[in-house]
Amino acid sequence: MAAPVGVGIIGAGNISDQYLTNLTKFPDVRVLAVGDLVEERARAQADRYGVPRAGTPDLVLNDPDIEIVVNLTIPAVHVEVSEAIVAAGKHVWTEKPIGVNREESQRLLDAAAAAGRRVGVAPDTVLGPGVQTAKRVIARGDIGRPLFAQTTFQWQGPEIFHPNPAFLYAKGAGPLLDMGPYYVSTLVHVFGPVASVAALGLQGTPTRFVQVGEYAGHEFPVEIPSTLQVLMEFEQGGQAQSLYSTDSPLLRHGIVEVTGTEGTLVIPDPNTFGGPITITRKLERHVVPPEPVVQEVVDVQQEGILTGRGLGLLDMVRAIQDDRPHVATGEFGYHVLDTLLAIEESAEARGFVEVQSTLAEVGSLDADFDPFAATL
Repeated sequence: MAAPVGVGIIGAGNISDQYLTNLTKFPDVRVLAVGDLVEERARAQADRYGVPRAGTPDLVLNDPDIEIVVNLTIPAVHVEVSEAIVAAGKHVWTEKPIGVNREESQRLLDAAAAAGRRVGVAPDTVLGPGVQTAKRVIARGDIGRPLFAQTTFQWQGPEIFHPNPAFLYAKGAGPLLDMGPYYVSTLVHVFGPVASVAALGLQGTPTRFVQVGEYAGHEFPVEIPSTLQVLMEFEQGGQAQSLYSTDSPLLRHGIVEVTGTEGTLVIPDPNTFGGPITITRKLERHVVPPEPVVQEVVDVQQEGILTGRGLGLLDMVRAIQDDRPHVATGEFGYHVLDTLLAIEESAEARGFVEVQSTLAEVGSLDADFDPFAATL
């Protein structure tokens, strides 16, 4: 690979700002082009972040100086665009989920393997100091043997801020497929691959309304369950219960608690790259009311450099150079998708569903990983 490595972006929507903000600051990569079906939008983003070229997606695919392409399109076309990237001889970093069904997602992985290209899958928030520090805490035995986890994501929905939110309620999205990857990825990093799931789902309302922007007042259909309550069992032991909802006026999100035999670990919001980490210890003596219960809460020092989206792509760039596996692999992304689809299937069947895929050991990012170092 060249040093720095040439990167292109396909999809100049909302999330491209977060990627461009970081990728244009990492010395090991150069963002060379932005492509979008709406060329004016691609040019606007390129101008804003000092990217030299902009135009259609084909401009990115045909650029010989680009070695990795970031796929920021809508979930329904993730695989289609990723396959085009592989066919163009380039590595892929794709936003989550890897695809919207197992068959096409596996087809992408097979095509990439045959072409000798790599696939990396968001979210890379789990590679941030928050989750990675938590993994090291658990590996040291600081909370004993992990037993179970609880996660919560609930609010009234993205239509209150997103100017075109219909795709977030379409097949392949919803609170489960849109936000679930953050929480499930975190749980898989902590407990390993998922063995089986059970879920109940409901739809708060069959239609929604855009509330901001030029389409404000426009009605659109809800194609997926807008609330799911989930149980998960992991291959290596441990359980989790999760709530995903866009039907709640009460905002509660970013809640990830892992309880072990010796304490409960609170992990930062998995939709961020870091934050406070605490361990609550077991009581050392019996407390009799009305004496107040006072438990020991220990702050854990977060290890690593806080950045943002693009961290997983950077790890993939360096992994290719070092001839090692990158952490956020296509296989990891496939297992997360497989788990999320099993949750959907369980909600429809009202019973436990086995997850079809598995994983080898889940990788980690070293505590001394420095995104701002020039290593290539």
